[in-house]
Amino acid sequence: MAFRASLLMTNSFEAVFRSLHHRNFRLYFYGQSISLIGTWIQRIAVPWLVYSLTDSAFLLGLVGFAGQIPTFLLTPFAGVLVDRWNRRTILITTQVLAMIQSLLLAFLFFDKSLGVWHIVFLSVFLGCINAFDMPVRQAFIVDMIEKRADLGNAIALNSSMVNSARWIGPSIAGVLISLTGEGICFLLNGISYIFVIVFLLLMKIPPQKENSQNTDVLQELKEGFNYTFGFTPIRYIIFLLALVSLMGMPYTVLMPVFAKNILHGGPHTFGFLMGASGIGALVGALYMASKKGVLGLGKNIPLFSAVFGVGLIAFALSRSFLFSLILLLITAFGMLIQMTASNTILQTITDDDKRGRVMSFYTMAFMGTVPFGSLLAGALASSVGAPNTLIIGGVTIIIGAVVFARKLPELRKMVHPIYIRLGIVPEVASVIQTATELTSPPEE
Repeated sequence: MAFRASLLMTNSFEAVFRSLHHRNFRLYFYGQSISLIGTWIQRIAVPWLVYSLTDSAFLLGLVGFAGQIPTFLLTPFAGVLVDRWNRRTILITTQVLAMIQSLLLAFLFFDKSLGVWHIVFLSVFLGCINAFDMPVRQAFIVDMIEKRADLGNAIALNSSMVNSARWIGPSIAGVLISLTGEGICFLLNGISYIFVIVFLLLMKIPPQKENSQNTDVLQELKEGFNYTFGFTPIRYIIFLLALVSLMGMPYTVLMPVFAKNILHGGPHTFGFLMGASGIGALVGALYMASKKGVLGLGKNIPLFSAVFGVGLIAFALSRSFLFSLILLLITAFGMLIQMTASNTILQTITDDDKRGRVMSFYTMAFMGTVPFGSLLAGALASSVGAPNTLIIGGVTIIIGAVVFARKLPELRKMVHPIYIRLGIVPEVASVIQTATELTSPPEE
């Protein structure tokens, strides 16, 4: 009995981490796991430093806006280049540039010359890097996975990696800020990029098929736009994701306000709150990694969007530190499942030659709308308060989830033929293949 239970646990573990059998993805996973911890350490240090220097919720929103607006403006063009150029080369370049940005922050901090406007400028610089980094990172997952059936698992594990770092990084950042200040956070992040760069260089990626189109960037951008928003399922997924990101994701920007003014804590409180979000998202990612396929993921998109919205409202009303931690676990769990289910379905139904452009619009929806949300959240928080800002966001997300849920049956009918063609619905695919063989001429 004990042996059977052990065997089941081993099989379950292997199922959750099955995409690590692919060497390239394994290297990517290990390198990014280290680098992303540094990224999250810096992500905690920057807003805490800005709020400590200015005591202004508006400037918190402004820095968030500055760091993310390039994603909205540049990502669609980046998607065209991701479909044209070698994806690993682009990714190595973005990591090197991001390392330079972190080291510049560290240098200015230790030189005692770092001001808010330096942070704004370097945030814009990092935002320009991320405009290329995020869509290429999403599209590159397909290049690392030889077995398409493991794609959803790889996407979920990628999310688990991000959110493990989101849990570990803030905890480390809270300690470092208290003991040494924000400069060490920036320096450690710069050093962490070395690992991912080395692992990317160690990969053996098959030669990427070059895009031989002679069309210009704007024409290819238009083609990608028409493809993305001309197909109703992709359009609805991206629109809901954009709404969730616009109205919900800026809760992280306001977290210093909740930590300091609502819950009356310090950097440790801030770190624990962000860490709780990371744990909730990590649990959600592992749950998604345990899924065997893409079937049934559609219903998770509106369901867990609503969970995210309800969680935001409850967190906004909480005045208990412990209860707030629990609510952030639930909130991040809902956010992660909605995001990962959307990503997996999009990657599954998208044509390979347009993947970079579709994922650029995905990135634009997921991250590109956040700067407007950050600016809106900062302005609203200054006028109606941080709690009311999150309540407004939560209610809006719930309304969007209801609209998507009502449209879901129609979307399923549109996606079903693609699943048949890809063999995701094996019984139907087998029947169609047999019928085709019986009706095709012998010479074919």
